[in-house]
Amino acid sequence: MAETAELAFDVMNATGTGPAVIICEHASNHIPARYDGLGLDDAARASHAAWDPGAEAVARLLGKALDAPLIAGRISRLVYDCNRPPDAPSAMPAQSETIAIPGNAALSEADRAERVRTVYAPFTQAVSDLIAQRKAQGTPFALITMHSFTPLWFGTPRSVEIGILHDDDSRLADSMLAEVHRLPHRQIERNAPYGPADGVTHTLRLHGLQNNLPNVMIELRNDLLTTQADERAMAQELATLLRPALAHLGLQEQSDA
Repeated sequence: MAETAELAFDVMNATGTGPAVIICEHASNHIPARYDGLGLDDAARASHAAWDPGAEAVARLLGKALDAPLIAGRISRLVYDCNRPPDAPSAMPAQSETIAIPGNAALSEADRAERVRTVYAPFTQAVSDLIAQRKAQGTPFALITMHSFTPLWFGTPRSVEIGILHDDDSRLADSMLAEVHRLPHRQIERNAPYGPADGVTHTLRLHGLQNNLPNVMIELRNDLLTTQADERAMAQELATLLRPALAHLGLQEQSDA
């Protein structure tokens, strides 16, 4: 069991003391052998349905810029989406946009429980442990989750390039949106292309709201993340929004903004 739990997540810069903890739930498209590829072909396993391309690379760069710890998922969200609670159908989806997932079509309660136990529970516990560790240090911080999304959804183009998402606590999102004038070339929107009604704020609610941490979910259109240069540029742009936003909330010295 310990070996399986270790495969569910990776912690980077665990001792970072910067003004944030970063989470990237959908960092990997890895499907452990015990799930027999979920019946998917290579194209489906490589697609956005299985992970968030570019999200981890940007999260790593942003973590370095902010000296922030990062927790990244190491198992495909098609096995278990760690941004969903166990009772959500989308936690182990049988369909993702136009892609059917045969290995999720007829899961038993035992099958579902095994995935909760070996994927969701260790990932969630790791986040809780890291937040507790940071709180014990006594320095205030925010919670940031990093995601990417497709430029087309069921064939419909999405114009938004950077989504700033929040649930009931909009402190950090509001502060970031107040800084969008710094990136006039970007289409930046609130709660787009998803919002709380789409069930995408589980991590924010579980780890942000329950700990009274300013929190935000960042969504990046993945056609803007196709090269390492793209990823570096996006991380710099996000830092341009986040540094003054964090300073406004008293989480970072204004001189660093």
